[in-house]
Amino acid sequence: MSTPPAVPPAPSWPYCAHGADSATDPVGCRGIHVPGHTACLAHLTAIDRDTYLAGLAPGADIDHRGTPLTEELLNRLLHALHDPTTAKPRLGNAGFDGAQFFGTAGFDGAQFSGDAWFGGAQFSGVARFGEAQFSGNAGFSGAQFSDVARFVRAQFSSDARFGEAQFSGNAAFVRAQFSDVAWFGGAQFSSDARFGEAQFSGDARFGRAQFSGDAGFVRAQFSGRAGFSEAQFSGDAWFNGAQFSGNAAFVRAQFSRRAGFSGAQFSGDAGFARAQFSGGAGFGQVQFSGDAGFVRAQFCSIAGFTMAQFSGNAEFVKAQFSSDTRFVKAQFFGGAGFGEAQFSATAGFSEAQFFGGAEFARAQFSGDTRFGGARFSDNAGFTGAQFSVTSWLGPVVCAGALDLSGAVFEVPVTLEIAAREVHCVRTRWESTATVRLRYATADFGHAVLSAPVAVTTHPTLFTTTFGRTVDESFWSDPAGVQVASVRGVDAAHLVLTDIDLRDCLFSGAFHLDQLRLEGLCTFAPAPLGWHRNGIRLTRWTRRRTLAEEHHWRAQTASQPAPPPGHTGTPRQWRPGPHHPDPSLTPDPEDVAALYRQLRKAFEDGKNEPGAADFYYGECEMRRHDHIGTPKGERCLLWGYWLLSGYGLRASRAFTWLLAAMSLTVLLLMGLGLPTHDPAPATTGTLHGNKISLSTTTPDPALPRGFSQRFTWPRTEKATRVAVNSVIFRSSGQNLTTAGTYIEMTSRLLEPTLLALAVLAIRGRIKR
Repeated sequence: MSTPPAVPPAPSWPYCAHGADSATDPVGCRGIHVPGHTACLAHLTAIDRDTYLAGLAPGADIDHRGTPLTEELLNRLLHALHDPTTAKPRLGNAGFDGAQFFGTAGFDGAQFSGDAWFGGAQFSGVARFGEAQFSGNAGFSGAQFSDVARFVRAQFSSDARFGEAQFSGNAAFVRAQFSDVAWFGGAQFSSDARFGEAQFSGDARFGRAQFSGDAGFVRAQFSGRAGFSEAQFSGDAWFNGAQFSGNAAFVRAQFSRRAGFSGAQFSGDAGFARAQFSGGAGFGQVQFSGDAGFVRAQFCSIAGFTMAQFSGNAEFVKAQFSSDTRFVKAQFFGGAGFGEAQFSATAGFSEAQFFGGAEFARAQFSGDTRFGGARFSDNAGFTGAQFSVTSWLGPVVCAGALDLSGAVFEVPVTLEIAAREVHCVRTRWESTATVRLRYATADFGHAVLSAPVAVTTHPTLFTTTFGRTVDESFWSDPAGVQVASVRGVDAAHLVLTDIDLRDCLFSGAFHLDQLRLEGLCTFAPAPLGWHRNGIRLTRWTRRRTLAEEHHWRAQTASQPAPPPGHTGTPRQWRPGPHHPDPSLTPDPEDVAALYRQLRKAFEDGKNEPGAADFYYGECEMRRHDHIGTPKGERCLLWGYWLLSGYGLRASRAFTWLLAAMSLTVLLLMGLGLPTHDPAPATTGTLHGNKISLSTTTPDPALPRGFSQRFTWPRTEKATRVAVNSVIFRSSGQNLTTAGTYIEMTSRLLEPTLLALAVLAIRGRIKR
């Protein structure tokens, strides 16, 4: 459509010479000449006027541009065009550009079969166009309505042009019908403007219109595009129940008082970019079927979007909410963008539903934040968001990832989140915090903890402040929580309760020895079952292990990387995220340091069995460390591991003890026990009156036959000697020289093995 023609500064038709006043109007009357005369209708003689009016018929074309028309003269003109069939005036092409209407201009029910031009016309009294029908173009551009302008139930079949029109009194377009483009761009409504239930079948253009009074578009229907860009609403603006079938543009519109859109329906895109809402903004139960753009919009008072429905994308990027914001039970079926939005007061999203992605990146929540019962069917991003006074966030349900990376919590806060993933990378807590999670895999890498932060698995369903349980139908698996990383975190302020730490990365964390592990915190087990290493079968000792050890062993064993989405089988070590790159995989020296610090954390928590497993892991890593551990120390660790599993495997120590005792028994039977205890022999020598006696004991002798050495009686004796050796006691048996050395060796070795076994048992049962 072309733009409406501008009103010329002066009429181009011949001036009426009558009524000239050189003092006030040097030109004179601007009325166009009546055909066949040299004066306008107002200045014709009575006889000529009567003759002209008598010659008019219903549907005739008339041209009275610039003519001053009194109420009486206008009534006579319309009476001359009266159609007996409809009992209404019927006009063809009607030219009233620049005309002056004094008193009431009564066009009620008038039928304009052709174009009707009122451009620049001046209505000093009431302008009545109620139920008027404009079959052609209707031009009111630049018209001035000094009093009430009534277009109630008027019908505009073609273009309706009110551009730059000035309405000093109330303007009533209630139930008016605009079949084509309605031009109100730049129009000025000094009083109330009522378009309630008006129907705009074509485009409705109110760009730069000024509404000084209330603007009522209640239940108006906009079938085409609705343009209110840069419109100024100084009074209340009511669009409640309005239907926007096409795109609706309120870009840079200014709402100085209340803006009511409750129940409105936007079937196309709705653009409110940079709009200013100085009063309350009511969007309750609004339906946005297309994209809703509120980019950089400013809400200076309460903004209510309760139960609103956003079927397309909802963009509130950099919007400013100076007062309370209510999105309670709002539904966002497309993407919801609140990036860099500023919420100066309460931000209420309780029980809101986000079916697409929701983005609150770098949003600022200066007031309370209420997301109780909010439900995100896709990812939700709060990266870089600032929460200045929020003390409770949640419970929130998110089927995808809830990203709090870089977010800042300035006051003590409690977070309740049920999500598939929770990202808290570089999140900063300035005060204490309690993070209650369900179902989530949480990443706390490089988070800044200025005060104690407790991360716990919430055992039961979350409930809102209204006592209703949140819907967690996204998941059917157990609600366990995994922590994926605490790298770069000062663990002195971190408390983990009932957390799955099987894949948690600890490398790079500080003060791990002060980490608090409460409840049932699980770590990754060693691979199960027997494994072939060449021709040798091995079986890994069951113990708690760190993910870093899994990654290193998988890398050194050259295990293939599992397919995406798979973590491998329990019979293998778990590959790391950078598998098999050795430069990005922790080496044994680093893993040993992690075990050492976490062992201290277990010991401080009085969890000796857990500390024992981590001591085992520390020794394992030292045994395999070819850089930081000397060779002699590694040899000692190899022996320590072989004999007793670093003093932690009682079964291994008892096995070696039993083997040593069995070997001692066999050696004693074969080499140490004599045939029988040697009997002392006394011999004497007579020297005159003196007799010299001497008693000697012969050396113990072994049986001559080899089969005679292995008998049950000799087994019993050898066993007694071996058992006594375990407790540092001498058996008192006569032994051969070899048997004496065998007993000495067993009295040194076997008590050591017994001590290692006892130490291992103590490490498992001590609390």
